[in-house]
Amino acid sequence: MALDAVIFCLVLAASLCAPVRVCRSLRLVERPLRWIGNRPGLAVVLSGILAFVLNAALSLSVHIPQPQVHDEFSYLLQADTFAHGRVTNPPHPLWVHFESMHILQVPSYASKYPPAQGVMLALGEVICGQPILGVWLSAGLASSAIAWMLLGFMRPRWAFLGGLLTALHPLMIFWSQGYWGGAVAACGGALVLGAAKRLADRPTIRHALLCAGGMAILANSRPFEGLVLTLLAAGAVLGQWLRARRQGVGLVLTPVLLPILLLLLPIAAAMGYYNWRVTGDALRMPYTVHQATYAVAPPFLWDQEMPQPDYHHQELRDLYAEWEVSFFEQQRTLSGFVAGCTSKLSFLFQNYVPVLVYQVPLLAIPWLIRRSKCRRWLIVLALFSLALLCETWMQSHYAAPAMGLVLLFVIQGLRIVRSWAWQRKPAGRMLVRCSMILSALMLTTYCVQLSRAKSQGWHVQRAHILKHLARQPDRSLVIVRYGKQHSPHDEWIYNEADIDRAKVVWARDMGPSRNRELLEYYHDRSVWLLEADAAEPGLVPYAADR
Repeated sequence: MALDAVIFCLVLAASLCAPVRVCRSLRLVERPLRWIGNRPGLAVVLSGILAFVLNAALSLSVHIPQPQVHDEFSYLLQADTFAHGRVTNPPHPLWVHFESMHILQVPSYASKYPPAQGVMLALGEVICGQPILGVWLSAGLASSAIAWMLLGFMRPRWAFLGGLLTALHPLMIFWSQGYWGGAVAACGGALVLGAAKRLADRPTIRHALLCAGGMAILANSRPFEGLVLTLLAAGAVLGQWLRARRQGVGLVLTPVLLPILLLLLPIAAAMGYYNWRVTGDALRMPYTVHQATYAVAPPFLWDQEMPQPDYHHQELRDLYAEWEVSFFEQQRTLSGFVAGCTSKLSFLFQNYVPVLVYQVPLLAIPWLIRRSKCRRWLIVLALFSLALLCETWMQSHYAAPAMGLVLLFVIQGLRIVRSWAWQRKPAGRMLVRCSMILSALMLTTYCVQLSRAKSQGWHVQRAHILKHLARQPDRSLVIVRYGKQHSPHDEWIYNEADIDRAKVVWARDMGPSRNRELLEYYHDRSVWLLEADAAEPGLVPYAADR
């Protein structure tokens, strides 16, 4: 942060002092924006294509990203299930050996998460056998959706800049080099916000349907955050209608509420069907069943801790009953809550306003507040951010539904800053152009660092072992044994949707007596032991007496 502040001040000082001819020499930075001109369709399409190509090129230039975080493996299980034409999977008779984080084993074998991210990953798996393709597609759709959203607020050239900055945003790139989502929720949020702005100006059936589509995406990706954003956007629309003194139930009911209900009713029925297949209850989400089965700390700070369940494995106890509980309890005191809120807001700021081109618009906040149209949506963003503080944990993709709002104020701020002059010099234009160039250089450095980080760690070793065993003629069973100091965040036990048909099955070491049932069940497989916490994890033939 200190380095960012120094760079910010240096660029600001240089912009104020730079000769006019230097500013003119940097005009080519804005040339693509002039080329877009008044082509709204082109702005939307190019934003999506750029995001897809950029993220695909980054992955393919190094290697296909390997899953690392618990959530990623859970989403990949969901994708594998959908790709094989199933909604969920029956529980395995030896499921206790395969228990893992964020996954249900009973009443069915499935991910705990809503299905939107899994659908996109399944699309990639079906098209080319690589779920990461679905991630790249979702990044493209999110960039296009945000560009479309911005078209409701500004001219196409500025909306294209917003789509461009979405595609190049370090957070979007980070989401696109993994499997736990972010872009899907950003797409849904942009559809809701873009449609809300248009409905506030002129209610139409088309925009009501787009709003309902965005609501459906949010309900199946980030339900809580999506609900909060939808209610806040609805409040902003209603406030504008009341100020305009629009009256008549038919004006609102026919072109807005009725189409939204007609689209959301079948979506709600499909969600109920999904819940019923996974949990046995149409009104009970997989997430809530997982919480009741494994969790002790609640997802919201206003809830109370739940009774500790009887865990079959120490690793699950370490995560759910110790690490999560300690994090929750730290925020239950006044000082802990204040520290937690400060940490969460700082985390969101660093992730969503990461480099210079996104930070320069902060100079224009006083002017944005004075504009009534901007002030309304600034309040929406502020209230949305405050709602996130009620959650126990914080990850960057929790705020993804509001990414379009962040880009809205980035672009509006850049437009204001660009118009500034200092002693008859176009200091504002110089500042904006310099920030774009320096941010592009910093983005290149970020991509290199991200690629290096993704290519190191235990998850890469796991991928190499999996690839090696997949090439062998025999099918394999890998029994994983952890050391006493094992971190519950480094989890090797994840399997495909159809465990028994998988070339490689991963199971927990439960001691010789309990492992015997595994050996009898998988008598036709080569059985290996993996000491996951060894200095160099490797496979050795499993001996039943170990």
